[in-house]
Amino acid sequence: MVHLVYCDNTGKKGEKVLDKILAGQKTMIVRGAAGRKIPHSRVFAEEELYFMEKGSSKITVKAKVKHVDNYVKLSEEEITKVLEENQPKLNLTEKQKTRWHKKCLCLIEFHEVKEITPLAFEHQGNMDDWLILEKIDDVVAGTSIPYNYEKSRFQ
Repeated sequence: MVHLVYCDNTGKKGEKVLDKILAGQKTMIVRGAAGRKIPHSRVFAEEELYFMEKGSSKITVKAKVKHVDNYVKLSEEEITKVLEENQPKLNLTEKQKTRWHKKCLCLIEFHEVKEITPLAFEHQGNMDDWLILEKIDDVVAGTSIPYNYEKSRFQ
């Protein structure tokens, strides 16, 4: 599987996730929620990650998953410990630490980061900030496939 990850690249300089990834200052991303939510337990070593800035229409960076840690039912202290232990790789701002202070965490370490020729992303209404796909072409303009074929048929 391949994964498309939306990165928040707005706000203060320290919050520009994609910039940190390209500069080698960030080698791990985190997703978290109150319960198990995508991509928790659905990302594996050697799979491909594609990154794009939230709000843009271009997929611009690719990397390979190196290692994944999934956590469930963490206590407040455990959440803080997991985030702090991984801070050198996560490189989170205080605001981001607060955002990802969740009971279920998925930490994805990656390597082999490279900029790619931008791919035109075809957004569909039912998409979250992390997409799991068979292949990246499934969301690239010209080769994308609808998530709901019923809505694309003539009535």
